[in-house]
Amino acid sequence: DAKDSTENAAVRALTEHLDRVGTPAVVEVGPAPTAYRVRWPLPDPAPLVSIIIPTRDGAELVRQCLDSVATSTYPAIEIIIIDNQSTDPEALRYFDELTSSGRATVIPFDAPFNYSAINNAGVRAASGDVVCLLNNDIEVISPDWLDEMVSQVLRPGVGAVGAKLLYPDDTIQHAGVVLGLGGVAGHGHKRSPRTDYGYFSRLVLVHEVGAATAACLVIRREVWDAVGGLDEEHLAVAFNDIDLCLRIRAAGYRVLVTPFAELYHHESVSRGGEDTPEKQARFRDEITYMLDTWEDQLLSDPAYSPNLSLEVESFAPARVPRVAYAWRPGGGSLRPGSLPTIPGIARTEIEPPRDS
Repeated sequence: DAKDSTENAAVRALTEHLDRVGTPAVVEVGPAPTAYRVRWPLPDPAPLVSIIIPTRDGAELVRQCLDSVATSTYPAIEIIIIDNQSTDPEALRYFDELTSSGRATVIPFDAPFNYSAINNAGVRAASGDVVCLLNNDIEVISPDWLDEMVSQVLRPGVGAVGAKLLYPDDTIQHAGVVLGLGGVAGHGHKRSPRTDYGYFSRLVLVHEVGAATAACLVIRREVWDAVGGLDEEHLAVAFNDIDLCLRIRAAGYRVLVTPFAELYHHESVSRGGEDTPEKQARFRDEITYMLDTWEDQLLSDPAYSPNLSLEVESFAPARVPRVAYAWRPGGGSLRPGSLPTIPGIARTEIEPPRDS
């Protein structure tokens, strides 16, 4: 507070760097001390964004979602609703209204619930160069959310961009996924207050993450096509967004989260929890697939230190770091078997190491 000149000098240094590399972006002082925001430009005209919203019934949720999307300042949007076997008369009437008014395209998906297959069908029907996966229980808070997310995803080397999602009580639901947290993936700042800066100001800075949730995820269509969309064969419900982000990163792109796109997420209002034997068995199979396919990557989140815990969501130090330090046998490679044990999954190789 006593030295505004240091902030001004930092803004000037960042601006001069962007000028040197030929990027017409604008640098601003950020929300936290010594934090800065870069506003990236949108092309003119802005690319069409296809917003894909899956639903089964849920007329009130979809209405709330679309009414909030209507406040968006982004100039080029098409909305595609994928109707997964709705039977509620109110929902069917509302979908007919959307179709007749031209507010949205409603596409029937007459098959058992498969989140990956539903969204893949929506993207196949989309016309936009940019795709936005959006849950029906999302409510827009900041009208410029899509301007921000699209401006980030169009940057060279960026493959996907997630948003800052809040519970209705203004605590954090999602601000980036930590790979390996809880066994496969988890939300590192979950239930933190909306106004918190977060771990090293991550809740108020655009930053790279291991993955982001598909509840609100923006992707360039060319990247989506290159990696093949969501895995509808192995990941019908859970972890399909984590798998997608891992494949995007394996293709050489970064995954970012921006806190300047804020939305409410009325999480799982429409579908419910994993509360039947069939759902629980499917969930165990999806966990096993993720561990078999991505275990090495789940141990090496590019934005999460191996000295931090995968057992708690508070960025606390790990009981045992997931690295073998240079002065120990094995050099500096990742320690095998460092993922937390997952109840019901018989994988002794993911037991945490017991030595100190």
